[in-house]
Amino acid sequence: MSASPVEELTARRLLAVVGGRQAKGRLPSLVAGVVRDGDLVWSGAYGAVPGGTPTDVQYRIGSITKTFTAVLVLQLVRDGRLDLARPASDVLGDVGYADRSLRSLLSHATGMQAEPTGSWWERSDGVDWETLVAANDGSGQVFPAGQQYHYSNLGFALLGEVAARTHGTTWFEAVRQHILEPLGLRRTTYLPEGDAASGWSVDPYAGTLSAEPATDTRAMAPAGQLWSTVGDLARYNAFLAAGHPDVLEPRWLELASQPQSGDRDDDLAHAYGLGFQLQRGGSGTLVGHTGSMPGFLAACLVDRPRRSGAVVLCNATSGLGPGDLAQDLVEALERSEPTLPEPWTPTAAVPPPVGDALGVWHWGALPLVLSLDGGTLALREAGQVWCRFEVRGDQIVGTSGYLAGETLHVVRREDGSVGHLVCATFVLTRTPYDPEAPIPGGLPQG
Repeated sequence: MSASPVEELTARRLLAVVGGRQAKGRLPSLVAGVVRDGDLVWSGAYGAVPGGTPTDVQYRIGSITKTFTAVLVLQLVRDGRLDLARPASDVLGDVGYADRSLRSLLSHATGMQAEPTGSWWERSDGVDWETLVAANDGSGQVFPAGQQYHYSNLGFALLGEVAARTHGTTWFEAVRQHILEPLGLRRTTYLPEGDAASGWSVDPYAGTLSAEPATDTRAMAPAGQLWSTVGDLARYNAFLAAGHPDVLEPRWLELASQPQSGDRDDDLAHAYGLGFQLQRGGSGTLVGHTGSMPGFLAACLVDRPRRSGAVVLCNATSGLGPGDLAQDLVEALERSEPTLPEPWTPTAAVPPPVGDALGVWHWGALPLVLSLDGGTLALREAGQVWCRFEVRGDQIVGTSGYLAGETLHVVRREDGSVGHLVCATFVLTRTPYDPEAPIPGGLPQG
């Protein structure tokens, strides 16, 4: 079902948000779009957008490119061709930093330097792989591996090369075949094609424009090379929210958005998953990435529970927090047109392992309620969900909360009736401290 365009008043409010940022930031042009239920339901432009349709004008998307590289790697992990726990050296051999695991490279937890040795790679002509690794032998490490989060553009050059070699092609050809074509992203390219914005630096005092270089970063391309449009990023945004059977399934995107590392100085406002930034906002956490390259700023963020998202593109080196603007657009949409909840539907069939295990249980003296909730089992304390479980064949496995990943066992008496539940030594009984159940279910003796 296609989502309806936003109401006229909502459109006005969204455009006012964009217009205010363009004027305050003194941005040559700013284009944005809002996605709801998989469709671009609003787009707007402010400033001098070149070419024809604003949603079809290319801008450089910077580090949003990293999420494309991450998707390539996760596809290969899903297919059993790579292992997140294994080092990049399995594919790259003995080169600098290749002893780091794919997981640590994706999550910026390698301790390796932020930028490649040499001139500023974003503003310089790129070098080939051999030249890049010859100049970066691993001696630029700034922290012990795994100690803490430290953003590394260089790390994504290694990841891109891992994906390219595993596929037996170039990094961009792998992106094209395995992401762009299946998603129909025809205006996402390695170098600008057709209508494209020029990148500018705005003088902070005179307000004049200076042209920024549109470089080919070559070996560093997996970290920030791509160009795209509001139209294409809206489709990509929809994929990040719901997955795509020909690219990556939702469970893999959920895995990618599990926090892996973060900077304590951000006061938990941001974290990093497997190639994806996590930003506090919306219904809780926005997932995606921001991007910057000389002359360009960008963002692509989704709010999965609300099935909404936003994309932002501008052609200025500074003057905008693109992630903040994307968050403001998502939250402005929610204020004007709140997300409609999924309708409740009756349970069609109760899974056999839990049919007689539903209802009130006690952990010691604490009452808990186990009930079916939208296809999953919810264990609630005072009405609030404490843990969720999923029935997988004859097993009941935790999917969220303290007992995520643990197996819930239904322990039956000799006559087949349910005696108690056990999960990770937590014993749940029908009555407080049921003496029939084992300690720690019953009261200690003595």
